[in-house]
Amino acid sequence: MRYFPLFADLTDRSVLVVGGGDVAERKVRLLLTSGARVALVARTLTPWLTAQAADAAGRIVQLAAEYTDAHLAGVVLAIVATDDRELNARVAADARARNLLANVVDDAGLSGFIVPAIVDRSPVVIAVSTGGAAPVLARLVRERLESLIDESFGTLAGLLARWRERIRAALPDLASRRRFYESAIRGRVAARVRAGRAAEAERELESELAAASPRAGSVVLVGAGPGDPGLLTLNALRALQDADVILHDRLVADEVLALARRDATRIAVGKEAGGHSMAQVRIHELMIEQARSGRRVVRLKGGDPFIFGRGGEELEALRAAGIAYEVVPGITAALACASYAGIPLTHREHAQSLRLVTAHCGESVDTLDWQALAQGRQTLAFYMGVGRLATIRDRLIERGRAAATPVAIIENGSRPDQRVTLATLDDLPDLAVRGGIRSPALLIVGEVAALAGEMAWFGAPPRVWTRMRRAA
Repeated sequence: MRYFPLFADLTDRSVLVVGGGDVAERKVRLLLTSGARVALVARTLTPWLTAQAADAAGRIVQLAAEYTDAHLAGVVLAIVATDDRELNARVAADARARNLLANVVDDAGLSGFIVPAIVDRSPVVIAVSTGGAAPVLARLVRERLESLIDESFGTLAGLLARWRERIRAALPDLASRRRFYESAIRGRVAARVRAGRAAEAERELESELAAASPRAGSVVLVGAGPGDPGLLTLNALRALQDADVILHDRLVADEVLALARRDATRIAVGKEAGGHSMAQVRIHELMIEQARSGRRVVRLKGGDPFIFGRGGEELEALRAAGIAYEVVPGITAALACASYAGIPLTHREHAQSLRLVTAHCGESVDTLDWQALAQGRQTLAFYMGVGRLATIRDRLIERGRAAATPVAIIENGSRPDQRVTLATLDDLPDLAVRGGIRSPALLIVGEVAALAGEMAWFGAPPRVWTRMRRAA
């Protein structure tokens, strides 16, 4: 993010505008709506600017026809709107020398700040910017927002502002207060505002506040999917926006966490094979402690909470503690990673069934029904099997699965750095030693794995391990 978003209070503060044409006029009109005083430098002015500058009681003063750096004294911002590039560059350099921010219209390279496209529903104001890269796109986004956000948003914001101190006094706890606001914004109060019934909306707000009380906390188990934030469900997004506390796994992508409410507390409780991890019982304790403090807790898990995510254990702990809970499913890694690699997990000609298998440790590997797993015409998706590739090969071949059975290993599935390696079952020990495979990675065994060579569509093309080995 190159530009820091900022809303400035310009009331009775002086802003320099260099230029007097139509573009300058538009900027001046915008400045006046924010209460600024405008110091204008220009050779010629539009009729409207001329009239405003001639008004002794107005908020525009024409300083001079020709710019000098002395005109920057006492101003907090400068806007340059001329077609003289040399002059524009000089004003920008003078402002920078004085540590002042200057905007040169339609020249982001010279500008210290940019003026965004604006949706004004005061006191709700939305600014949209592309950093000067595509102003037309910013205007298109603004137009779409204009159609979605009607004038009632401003009226509702004004109502809540008038009641802010009374709401704070009635609900001193921040979490309870936030829930009350969310209920008002999404419920009957907002509906009456949209219907143009301001007085009824105020009475409804008063009634709901009188009935409000601090609420008990709760926990939502949310599946974050394998990485691509676009795979989150709408319910997952709502939960992240409502959360007071987020307990998240190591494999949850930063881009997913960025979608959560900014002031939510984030606590990493991730597990990593062979590395430091928080004990599962401690995760249970944290969820219960935070919920009993009246907070909305999101337990954010990679993939789906109920597919090798220990979500069942966490619900058992919450139920035993009497904590209210919900579950938001996520797209599990086998589905997402295979799709992003172009691998259909079932296929009429190759596989009529799918097995999801965990190979996290030696104990779990030894308890698997390898005879059933070795049967043909099925797809096997091994979770957490990176450290057991040789063992998986040995067990399957011993039980009759062909050594030439296609396999695919998908690292960082659905993420920008996704890597897909195609090989055969017999190649797995070699891959384990020389392949540089790193978790998170999913192993797919079955004839469908070979289809990635034809149908891959996301990220880098698959590498074919057998060819690489022969070349070596």
